[in-house]
Amino acid sequence: MANAYKNKKVDLTTTDLTILYTVPGETTAIIKSILVSEDATTGDSIDVVLVDASSATFNLFNNKVIASDTTVELLTAPLVVEEGETIKVRATTADRLHVVMSLLEMTRT
Repeated sequence: MANAYKNKKVDLTTTDLTILYTVPGETTAIIKSILVSEDATTGDSIDVVLVDASSATFNLFNNKVIASDTTVELLTAPLVVEEGETIKVRATTADRLHVVMSLLEMTRT
């Protein structure tokens, strides 16, 4: 089993649901942190969803408010995601939010 610490980043330049991270095959990931930074001095909100391997969608955060010029840690505990699952994010307004996720990938092979 191999372990790898990683981060994934996205600048939300649209209001489309955007893939932040997909768990690779033969891998389980532990997400330690999801930081969201607002840089437009106006505030915004973010949606974070988990899409499982069967394409079912689970809301993790719905319209979570991010105040102007702040950074918010969304997680209060680690989140385990399994092979084939995807974390997606969406901003209410384009060009205001940045997202950085820190995680540990544990590969079975």
